[in-house]
Amino acid sequence: MFEDYQVQSVRQSNVTLGRGERARIGSVDTLRGLVMVIMALDHTRDFFSITGFNPREVTDPLLFLTRWVTHFCAPTFILLAGLSAFLYGRGKSLRELSRFLLVRGLWLILIDLTLIKFGWRFELDLYRLSAGVIFVIGASMVALSALIWLPRWAIASLALLMIAGHNLLDNVRAEDLGEASGAWHVLHEPGLVPLGDSVTLYILYPLVPWIGVMASGYLLGPVMQLDQGKRQRILLAVGAAITVDFLVLRVTNVYGDPTPWTPQDTWLSTILSFFNCEKYPPSLLYLMMTLGTALILLALFEQVRGALASFLATFGRVPFFYYVVHIYLIHALAVATAFAITGALATTPEINFSLTGVYIVWLMVVVLLYPICRWFSELKEKSSGWWWTYL
Repeated sequence: MFEDYQVQSVRQSNVTLGRGERARIGSVDTLRGLVMVIMALDHTRDFFSITGFNPREVTDPLLFLTRWVTHFCAPTFILLAGLSAFLYGRGKSLRELSRFLLVRGLWLILIDLTLIKFGWRFELDLYRLSAGVIFVIGASMVALSALIWLPRWAIASLALLMIAGHNLLDNVRAEDLGEASGAWHVLHEPGLVPLGDSVTLYILYPLVPWIGVMASGYLLGPVMQLDQGKRQRILLAVGAAITVDFLVLRVTNVYGDPTPWTPQDTWLSTILSFFNCEKYPPSLLYLMMTLGTALILLALFEQVRGALASFLATFGRVPFFYYVVHIYLIHALAVATAFAITGALATTPEINFSLTGVYIVWLMVVVLLYPICRWFSELKEKSSGWWWTYL
């Protein structure tokens, strides 16, 4: 979520220069742009398909894979937010970085509960609030604003504990905790939290282990300060190790996900069952599966050039702007499409496009977003106000 970050050394070839001493690592922008484009597919499916599809159902491979590929978005996005926090803080004091993370995190929480919430529903309702991915990014930034004061070994220990250890608590249910149930929903188990006076907050992304993922991204920062070849080798090695560990641990069905994989009627469904890991909250195996791949892609994108890389990087340079605009754009297209089909104007229309139709709309959305994001990226690059760092 940090679009403006500084790099101490710009000797690497995969770097784009901006104003003054600002520099951007192209592989970070490209990877972030890729997952943002994929994210738009998931949200297009949300608005244009009412199949009632269960993401954990493996009997429809094409529909399952359409949902499964988007699993890489949130973990990668949050990991890169932590990485960008480190890079943004180069040359700044811990106090300056901590303050920025705190203010930016609270700002994102506010935006998620207001502007983004309205984009999803097109309804003004301050009683039924929902905390989505932007909320958890903001809350994780607030937590990181405190964590960065700790020694790096302590940050690493806490991140590992949150990511690898939280599945030990899967049997603890919020309904059994009485008055502490709300806190448990915020930390570990998705659910509805009453806030008083008929106001409720639905937690979709519990904070643990997402705080650990962002902290891991922050710890990755020094690697990205190395020369291109060395950091590429490290990213490939770590990503491959995590992926192999995922495969070994998943085969055993011993630990790491609340739902074990099981043999299915067909070999393809069995494979899908193997990769069908829990996202809410993200299990250890879910994070190993996605983050291992993300690190491998980050290494490979060090060598990627050309039109496609530039196209994706345009989105990756303005992630917050992209997220807000793409929700409003997809929702507006859904309202217009339903009106064209039925003649009725509805804020949350029900459209039952086929999977092919969903993909066509998704591609149209991406094409429409590109000139908007390119315009905003260029506008931001030319601007110097401090408040641009919050957009």
